[in-house]
Amino acid sequence: MSLLTIVVTLVIVGVLLWLINTYIPMQGTIKKILNAVVVIAIVIWLLYAFGIVGQHGEVRLPDVR
Repeated sequence: MSLLTIVVTLVIVGVLLWLINTYIPMQGTIKKILNAVVVIAIVIWLLYAFGIVGQHGEVRLPDVR
């Protein structure tokens, strides 16, 4: 996955989340939960994208020399 794809995806998700938070009326607690779920999903996706977490959940850390 290229860096450009990752950046474009992050921008699209950010704009969609901003649009939802701005134009859809909902309680503050629901907005906080929605934002937390999106941030957690993006962090997990980034861990997969950069190869830190494998497909079966194993964590691969780089060798420090």
